[in-house]
Amino acid sequence: MKYEIENKHRLTGRELDLPQRLLLGPGPSNPDPRVLSAICADVIGHLDPAFIDLMREIQELLRYVFQTDNELTLPVSGTGSAAMEASVANTVEVGDVILIAINGYFGQRLAEMASRYGADVRKMEKPWGEYFRLDDLRRGLEQHRPAILGLVHGETSTGVCQPMDGLGDLCREFDCLLLVDTVASLGGVPFFTDKWGADIVYSGSQKCLSCPPGLGPITFGPRAVDKIQSRNSKVPNWYLDMSLLTKYWGSDRTYHHTAPINMNYALREALMILSEEGLEASWERHQRTAEYLWDGLARIGLTPLVPYDHRLVSLTTIRVPQGIDAKEVSSRLLNEHNIEIAGGFGPLAGKIWRVGLMGFNSQQENVDRLLHALNTLISN
Repeated sequence: MKYEIENKHRLTGRELDLPQRLLLGPGPSNPDPRVLSAICADVIGHLDPAFIDLMREIQELLRYVFQTDNELTLPVSGTGSAAMEASVANTVEVGDVILIAINGYFGQRLAEMASRYGADVRKMEKPWGEYFRLDDLRRGLEQHRPAILGLVHGETSTGVCQPMDGLGDLCREFDCLLLVDTVASLGGVPFFTDKWGADIVYSGSQKCLSCPPGLGPITFGPRAVDKIQSRNSKVPNWYLDMSLLTKYWGSDRTYHHTAPINMNYALREALMILSEEGLEASWERHQRTAEYLWDGLARIGLTPLVPYDHRLVSLTTIRVPQGIDAKEVSSRLLNEHNIEIAGGFGPLAGKIWRVGLMGFNSQQENVDRLLHALNTLISN
């Protein structure tokens, strides 16, 4: 049978042509060339013995980056938001009280996800740009007695790094799980899953790990695994159900879904690069580069939003000077200098710029390039 095809919306003969950007926004970051090379390797099957060996490597490397011995550690096939949802979908049952400490957009997102799984969501809120003290969180646990306390370690919308000291012990005192978002911090900011007593920790591939977006590293500690195994109902999200995913990522290697093969190549290479550098060296590099930026900002008359002691070194929020159009400067940086930064949103819309120095991009030469361009734009 012959079909008549109309030539609607058909493009031919056009090659992909994209600009080369320096990605200094809140993510993604530019991957190392080794990562880009790895993602182009030949595709093999998701149950191929060679891919299964690679899965084992990824899990061991993730345990190193998370600083954990947790067996249930794997990359969710989806972005950081998928890992966020997996953390909630697996540990929340209808009616569970979950307390979310909100001081920015991604705390709000966590609360929204939990509400969709039937949780009794309680909120503690701080103004955007502030952090929670241990006494604040103690009062919240005393008042709400939650099954889970959720918070963001590195809040991308504000540039705040949440202190973690004592939180694991506090949650054990109140018999609740500690759930932590490390999407903007893992690999670039010190985080000790086991030492700090975090029960569920998730992240994303595209920030300090400097891998393209598309995978969401996650780890569940023994207390969280017990919660999953003692559920009264099935996990309501089939794709993110850890009881099924562990059969694929565990010893059984039972088919669950077709994993994004090449993305896992890229993540393995990104984690290998981080392992070769060493976590402590990476943390120190991110700290040095951030301080180099902060010193440079002072020289051109700009100031960070967050006080020094609680700044997120992987992402700096910068106050926009009076009389400057934040959006126009960001647009000109992109169009005239090929540098991406981001503006604020929510209560910080038009008031800040967000500058990420994450993973491969955390280099002083990138700071010099940004400061020169930014100074040129705000001085004219």
